[in-house]
Amino acid sequence: MSQSHAPDAAGSGPHFERCARLVAQADGLLITAGAGLGVDSGLPDFRGSAGLWRAYPALGRASMDFTEIACPDAFVAHPRLAWGFYGHRLQRYRDTVPGLAFGILQRIAARLPQGAFVFTSNVDGQFQKAGFDAARVVECHGSIHHLQCLQPCCESIWPADDFCPQVDADACELLDAPPRCPHCGGLARPNILMFGDWGWIEARTAAQHARFDAWRRKVDRLLVIELGAGTAIPSVRVFGQCQGAPLIRINPREPAVSGDRDVSLAMGASDAMRGIARALGLYGEDVAAVRGAGRDAA
Repeated sequence: MSQSHAPDAAGSGPHFERCARLVAQADGLLITAGAGLGVDSGLPDFRGSAGLWRAYPALGRASMDFTEIACPDAFVAHPRLAWGFYGHRLQRYRDTVPGLAFGILQRIAARLPQGAFVFTSNVDGQFQKAGFDAARVVECHGSIHHLQCLQPCCESIWPADDFCPQVDADACELLDAPPRCPHCGGLARPNILMFGDWGWIEARTAAQHARFDAWRRKVDRLLVIELGAGTAIPSVRVFGQCQGAPLIRINPREPAVSGDRDVSLAMGASDAMRGIARALGLYGEDVAAVRGAGRDAA
């Protein structure tokens, strides 16, 4: 793989200019995003057991890794622990203010005739919270803001808006009643694709994919901006690379790109998008206003 377009923050001006030229040539933007974008907004990094246990010490004491807590079996064997983990995350995502990168991406999308579509493995709903059109977001792993039956007894998916979990953060345990399926009364779970998961109801995500396909057919000159997507779970990278479009890859750890027309920026999302905004002439009052609007919306 070529790494010739993988600068650090210093000396990256020419690369930002290349990004600006790619934006100018595009008529539609596909934003692909992985967990690294959430880290840029201050959310915890679950990379490896150390990151998970740092955020949830109780799981460390129980020697549970991410694959053990993020699976349907955990809701059967340890329902209060599983809902403590997901309930705490749900509240944290509700409280999180989307980072600066979201606002700049919106400003770029507004310049393009076909606007933007989002493809993300993140389940946190931060794009919708930042003001992106929910009808133009594909959440390939589902959403923590929606629930389904654990069994499942039916294909129903419903919003988690009425669930306000009270969690003992030290013990990672749910203190109040867990959500229940309105159809059978059984335990509910997040509508998230987990490890070893044969019960995930994918209808909501399938509908999102169908809307993306319809939008994609309208775009002649697509540009892909990928943020914080790694190779450990490559869903996001593969989806973007399959589009046959120029790619701007933003990733401080795995920045390499293979195509001659691709650009990679070895830095965090906010720093990279700030540099692209400057190259586009967006930086200044417009971006400051977007940042303020994002905080107000939170």
